[in-house]
Amino acid sequence: MAKSAPVSDHRTHATRPDLYRTRPSAPAKRNDAEQRLWSILRAKRLGAFKFRRQHALGQYIADFICLSARLVIEVDGDTHDDARQVVDATRTEYIERIGYRVIRFWNSEVIQSPDEVAHLIADALGMIPPAQVQSFPSGPSP
Repeated sequence: MAKSAPVSDHRTHATRPDLYRTRPSAPAKRNDAEQRLWSILRAKRLGAFKFRRQHALGQYIADFICLSARLVIEVDGDTHDDARQVVDATRTEYIERIGYRVIRFWNSEVIQSPDEVAHLIADALGMIPPAQVQSFPSGPSP
């Protein structure tokens, strides 16, 4: 019996498999704040801007990105120690160096003040007037 060719694994990437090992692939790995923010960003709910989640940028994975606006949105846990802040600063510096703007929100901001977060993102996208932004209730996402 002849050997068959190896089957390609669609979950790996030929040139950068290391990116896919660190990239969360299941919704269960996103926290409540990330799920809430995704409910605001998905389906072009902020103007006509399309967002992606968990997008690779070099060695980093952006929580959310709008490629056309060159905007990265990061959601940070409420307990960020000094070491994590240094890592975040290095990450932000790299992302800005390759031409993206980075805005960050705390988990608690996204959960407790989704309208304010949506307006700040709309402002970063240059959406004027902010009245174009729909209202998003606080609390758990639907």
